[in-house]
Amino acid sequence: MRLTVAAVGKWKSGPERGLFEHYARRITFPLELKEVEEKKRLPTVALKKREGELLLAQAPVGAVVVALDEKAKPLTSAGLAKKLGAWRDDGVKDVVFMIGGAGGLHAMVKKRAHLSLSFGAVTWPHLLTRGLLAEQIYRAQCILSGHPYHRG
Repeated sequence: MRLTVAAVGKWKSGPERGLFEHYARRITFPLELKEVEEKKRLPTVALKKREGELLLAQAPVGAVVVALDEKAKPLTSAGLAKKLGAWRDDGVKDVVFMIGGAGGLHAMVKKRAHLSLSFGAVTWPHLLTRGLLAEQIYRAQCILSGHPYHRG
């Protein structure tokens, strides 16, 4: 099963990138980060729609889409592990996690998603969310393999 993190925005060196890379190196599933960015200056509503289109274009046909949405119901680490394990066991080829920009995700992305996931009621910077997501994927992998990293 291939995992993709499709995220709005480009980053440079910094602690957020270091956090993502730290956990990404530990994940045994093939993992790829695909950054998308609209260069044109668009009104807020049009920009959010365009970012949604760019994100959805990163999902291969048949992929399971996971929308990271602060308004979604939170899922425990064990719950995320259970979902990833079920998709793996069901032969899902691709899972794409989608992280919106400053304006969040467009409704078309949320509608396409098989799962909407929240990291709590607070708003996280979208660059930091990448690192949090990578850590949770690593944690899920550890739960699935019985590794002691997750002590919950």
